[in-house]
Amino acid sequence: MSGLNNPNPAVSDNRNALRFGFTPQSENWNGRFAMIGFVSIILIEVLSGQGFLHFWGIV
Repeated sequence: MSGLNNPNPAVSDNRNALRFGFTPQSENWNGRFAMIGFVSIILIEVLSGQGFLHFWGIV
């Protein structure tokens, strides 16, 4: 019963903590990196005047 009064939980509630595996924290980081990727693609297209695939020579 001594574990019930433990003030330090085994898992941190910090949503910005970098954790591996399928955790809510990893989903937050995945969403952040996806937003950075989309903004980067838009900036490349706006600043270069070409599509993303044309800019990298894929198409």
